[in-house]
Amino acid sequence: MTSRVIPLGWLQLAACLMAGASLVPSAAAASADALAVQSPGGIGVQLIDAPAAGAEDPRARLYIIDHLAPGSVIERRIEVTNTTADPAPIRMYAAGASIDDGTFTGDAGDSPNELSTWNTVRPDNLDLEAGANAIVTVTITVPSDAAPGERYAVVWAEIRSGATSSGVEQVNRVGIREYLSVGPGGPPAADFIIDSLTASRAADGAPLVLASVHNTGGRALDMAGELELLDGPGGLHAGPFPASLGSTLAIGEGTQVVIPLDAQVPDGPWQAMITLRSGLLERSAQATLTFPRAGSAAPVLVTPNDDRRSFLVMAGLILVLLSIGGLLWARARRRLGPAGS
Repeated sequence: MTSRVIPLGWLQLAACLMAGASLVPSAAAASADALAVQSPGGIGVQLIDAPAAGAEDPRARLYIIDHLAPGSVIERRIEVTNTTADPAPIRMYAAGASIDDGTFTGDAGDSPNELSTWNTVRPDNLDLEAGANAIVTVTITVPSDAAPGERYAVVWAEIRSGATSSGVEQVNRVGIREYLSVGPGGPPAADFIIDSLTASRAADGAPLVLASVHNTGGRALDMAGELELLDGPGGLHAGPFPASLGSTLAIGEGTQVVIPLDAQVPDGPWQAMITLRSGLLERSAQATLTFPRAGSAAPVLVTPNDDRRSFLVMAGLILVLLSIGGLLWARARRRLGPAGS
């Protein structure tokens, strides 16, 4: 069984190169893993195609994300680019990854896990001239007896420097994450809730907001979003302020999403409006916050401000009104009888 894919255009290339969105850090102490495509020169990677089912999902355009039945096979293409001034020998391989404490982390070195062993990367070695690029094909073959569940890995592009006089070899690598769910039928539903907001201050006194978020669905989530401050002292408004990137929630886990604010933001009180999203999934909430002089204030439970819930409430009201109108019309017809028909 295979899945249909669509090519990614230049907009996805731009998104992939922004802020290292498709790249992941490694836990390897002996490596210097790139958090972003190096500038002015370095080794870059970008996903060339995505599953047709995720055509509108921005995460599926940055990472290898899919839901597959046991026995399925998929292929994804990755473009590798050498923007340095020198030829670069590049090793391509898949290795294990995990989500710990709200962070997606590549395992040390080329340590395998179950998902990485399902990967075949061809070619696995590249000799790229300065300014050149190459296409690498990643094939994922899910065993027919694979157990249901979600698994994580990374496809790495790695370069090594020659050993120094002290015998130390520097390793640099950039990679694209893999989120693979296995099971029958459609993919598990993704969902999350925003529990509370906490007004706090960093060590340097700058204000920030901590959003407590829990993954209540069946897929891992990569959180992004923004916070806006309304109805502040003297009617001030501030923001929106973007959330710090890098928060990844494993299934059933929670984390705190950090939103740094401008140092000039007054203490408050403020009406804080937060919107967080993972791919196409979005949730909003609000709470009244006042920033302490130092440290953190007590967490404040939020009031959901979900457009979907508002839509459902409005739809319910419309149905009720239509039902009442129907009953009144039927009653009026009965009163009129045959002469009024």
